[in-house]
Amino acid sequence: MSAPSVAAPLLHLRDLAKTYHTGEVEVKAVRGVTLEIQRGEFVAIMGASGSGKSTLMNMLGCLDQATGGAYLLDGDDVAKLDRRQLAVLRNRKLGFVFQSFNLLARTTAIENVELPLLYTMPLTSAKERRRRAVEALERVGLGNRLDYHPSRLSGGQQQRIAIARALVSQPELVLADEPTGNLDTRTSIDIMGLFQELNESGITIVMVTHELDIATYCKRVIVMRDGRVISDNVNADRRLAAEALATLDGAEKEANVA
Repeated sequence: MSAPSVAAPLLHLRDLAKTYHTGEVEVKAVRGVTLEIQRGEFVAIMGASGSGKSTLMNMLGCLDQATGGAYLLDGDDVAKLDRRQLAVLRNRKLGFVFQSFNLLARTTAIENVELPLLYTMPLTSAKERRRRAVEALERVGLGNRLDYHPSRLSGGQQQRIAIARALVSQPELVLADEPTGNLDTRTSIDIMGLFQELNESGITIVMVTHELDIATYCKRVIVMRDGRVISDNVNADRRLAAEALATLDGAEKEANVA
């Protein structure tokens, strides 16, 4: 793999396109997207169902191949990598967080978090895998829930385990697909607060969401429609999760007094 320039963006897309063929039907899911994402950004990709945001996310995560244009991830032209090289790139550079958590029900929190290391670091000792899993769970505030099974934890705690699992391989980029879609308002804000903390520590985050209020916690908002980027703006009125939670607490106290 080529060594990227120091000044190069972490993600560089140039006229990226994806067309699906179902029989004689041609579906242009992504139509010539050009953009850059720098290290340390926290980006929301928004759009209605069918806008192309999920297809774009799959290509960013090297889970789907483009049918046109170019995608460079940390200087590597993804289209020129074979399956083994793509797997290595995903394992070393990327962490994934999904709406449905995707936790193994019969394994504990720490076992769920250790699992990726069995694939990305197969020669690592069990002691080292456990150390890194404990560190990741402590980072998301679940150091006291190591041996809990998912069924004993709230939705927010389960999503925190999923985030710890994404972090355990120490990725440069976390891709989150509707990470608050199954959570209530307070828990959603709490999770966005965690993402803000992780981003401030230097982790680049790209998040797909259809919720405008969730996108307001990000530093930059990209909006897609019909497979194209129709707007790409720095979020000048970015919300801080800590302030939002304090406001929510105040409103609940007033309601209880009334």
